[in-house]
Amino acid sequence: MPHTKFFVAASWTLRLIAAAILLQTLFFKFTGARESVYIFSTLGAEPWGRIASGVYELIASVLLLIPTTVAIGAVFSMAAVGSAIVLHLTRLGIALTPVGDNGELFALALAVFFCSSAVLVMHRTELPVVGRYLALTILN
Repeated sequence: MPHTKFFVAASWTLRLIAAAILLQTLFFKFTGARESVYIFSTLGAEPWGRIASGVYELIASVLLLIPTTVAIGAVFSMAAVGSAIVLHLTRLGIALTPVGDNGELFALALAVFFCSSAVLVMHRTELPVVGRYLALTILN
């Protein structure tokens, strides 16, 4: 069944916001910016964790932008930033004071999570059968 113009516009808007944020952070991860090095050093995962998370976020972004893989991309991006949110709340703190972050990275992770959640709900019928079962179990 074809989607309405509003559905398509809303979907693309949410996907572009999430992908833009994820793609923008790749520069910092791949160039070893002070914030990224601080985060992954604190977690004991510098440099391999920083690079691996950057690659994972790149894959999630690409999947979000391809119409046939949008639901899987939403799941991937939720997993990426979901883990970041949990780490901010448990080990890093919301504001990364030593590097001058006033909670911006945490806020960006929340924005990606909420945009991706909305995209997943909108495209839940496009998930593969196993993924659809898991998503419906979680969402219901």
